[in-house]
Amino acid sequence: MANPGKTILILGGGVGGLVAANVLRRRLPRAHRVIVVDREPDFVFAPSLLWLLTGERTVERISRPLTRLERKGITLVHGEIESIDPERREVVVAGQRLCGDYLIIALGADLAPETIPGLQEGGHNFYAPAGAEAFREAFARFTGGRLVLMTASPAYKCPGAPYEAAMLLEAACRKRGIRHRTEIDLYAAELGPMGVAGPDVSRAVRQMVEAKGIRYHPDHQVTEIQTEPRRIRFANGAETGYDLLAYVPPLKVPKAVRGTGLIGESGWIAVDRHTLETKFARVFALGDVTSIPLKMGKPLPKAGVFAHKQAEVVALNVAREITGSGERASYNGWGECFIETGDGRGGIGKGDFYAEPLPQVTVEPPTWRWHLAKILFERYWLWRWF
Repeated sequence: MANPGKTILILGGGVGGLVAANVLRRRLPRAHRVIVVDREPDFVFAPSLLWLLTGERTVERISRPLTRLERKGITLVHGEIESIDPERREVVVAGQRLCGDYLIIALGADLAPETIPGLQEGGHNFYAPAGAEAFREAFARFTGGRLVLMTASPAYKCPGAPYEAAMLLEAACRKRGIRHRTEIDLYAAELGPMGVAGPDVSRAVRQMVEAKGIRYHPDHQVTEIQTEPRRIRFANGAETGYDLLAYVPPLKVPKAVRGTGLIGESGWIAVDRHTLETKFARVFALGDVTSIPLKMGKPLPKAGVFAHKQAEVVALNVAREITGSGERASYNGWGECFIETGDGRGGIGKGDFYAEPLPQVTVEPPTWRWHLAKILFERYWLWRWF
């Protein structure tokens, strides 16, 4: 017989938190409380930020108010998380103390452009809605020159997104008739595109980018941005000028989890790779706030698809433990993502990231069908979880 009155605290209303809350609410009787804590009032569908960048979407179209969760029977607590006590499963949010029988940490990774001198002032962070909107406005005034995209750190969210952004902007330049007056350069802190997916995938994505006349510069770690005149300096001694800059910022672990005892050697929360359990009883962590080492030496990428699948596993296992029914779930490392290439076309990469010694990932070439599939996925996702 189920124990009445359990409380599940979910920290974070991003992809992982939303999926976990929805699955738990459907699986658990109403006697049990599902609480989501987030500092933002709205959820933004991150894969569509690329379309926000090019003017094909508005923030309103790709956002949903988190208050919609309440009509499903999910309690929403809005505010900044001040502290987490994983041993007691207690959280302080804007001065309010919350206690749970289960704690699910899905806080993601914080964007940290301030860690590189001049980065915030010199360019546009297109991993945040405000930055993507600001770039879109600047791009509308851009009539040609040096367009630079850059990953500011080797580790960042959604490994394919910078390469998609470069190809989408190249297509946008052609559509606006300014491509012949525009040089497009992509500077990457990593050694190659999507390296964790293996050399074949990395080579395929690089070929997609360079086939469009985009100059690709791997292994360029930015150290400083100068705004007058506009210059980018790299750790290898190289430097370059630019007229318009879009960048992917470095990441940092959320302040609330520092000093909690949850952080492992990687600097992120350590979890069991199959159950997402931490070292504390009935405390789970999933998505970007975690680091799961792979056999190849790199960690599992930080991407929404992994947070989504991990959240389903955690929610199913918590519901099973509370109700005593259902099969035990295990996360298997499978992931997939669309790769937008512009001109109404896209590809898809998918495979087993837990495969050893290397992840077994393949890329299907760009077609209009995969682009349409991404459009339909966006609509379905926002409908399904809200």
